[in-house]
This record gives sequence, structure tokens and C-alpha cells, in this order.
Amino acid sequence: MFRTLPLQRLDRALGLWRALPVVRPQGGWLHAIRGALGMTTRQLARSVGVSQGAVVDAERNEAQGDITLNTLGRYADALGCDVFYALVPRRPLALTVEAQAQKVAQDEVARVREAMNAEDREITVGQVDREVAALRTQLLAGRRSRLWR
Repeated sequence: MFRTLPLQRLDRALGLWRALPVVRPQGGWLHAIRGALGMTTRQLARSVGVSQGAVVDAERNEAQGDITLNTLGRYADALGCDVFYALVPRRPLALTVEAQAQKVAQDEVARVREAMNAEDREITVGQVDREVAALRTQLLAGRRSRLWR
């Protein structure tokens, strides 16, 4: 129970981010914000303490997704902005863990089933399903590192 609390807290916090639309202006945020403020590249360069060419490079790099967080933070600060950085899972982490436990359980039971078939010992679909369910439960109760081989 206590092992799942951090995962549940993180899922709750990230759920807010997941609800946000993923929209990045075509020319990138730096260009969009600077333009909305009516600031020239020369003015931003002076504010950051870099050359005008460095601002143009930063805007291009940010639009292409090739800017460092440190550099983006410096420019954002000069624009009166904050940078928010998060990895936002596409689905709740708990579902990802459960799906991985199901996959690992199915794979392990399939290996056992193949070995049994090689020995001419049959296992029914119902038995397979029960074994997968039991192993999945065991995997979810154990160390999560076992899920990621």
C-alpha cells in the first residue's frame, strides 16, 4: 500500500498537465513571446547579454526542440517568463505499471506453456489465464524493477 502512494501522488499531479493541450507556436515560444511584447531581437539580446545572432539562433533552436533548458531559462527570464519542465505520461502511471505487469506475466506464462508443450503436457486456456492473473498480481505486489527487463 505505501509503495503505491508516491505513484498515486505523481499521477494526480501529472493529471493536471495531461489535461493541457500540447500547443507550441510554429516559430517557437521565444519568438512568439518576444513578438507579442513588441521586442526586437536586438533588444532581447541586450537584455540577455548576448549578440543579436545568438537570439536568432536560440529562437530557431527552440522552435526545432534543440535548445537547452538552461539557455531557454535565461531567455525566458529576460522576457519575464518562467519555464515549466515536466515529463507528462500519456496515461496514468498506474495504468502503465499494470499493463507492463500484464505483459511480463503473459510472456513468462507463454514460455512455461511452450516448455510444457515440448514435453507433451497440455495446459488449457483457462489455466493460462489463471496463471497470468496470479503472476500479474504477484508482480504488482513485488518490486516494480522486475517489470522492466
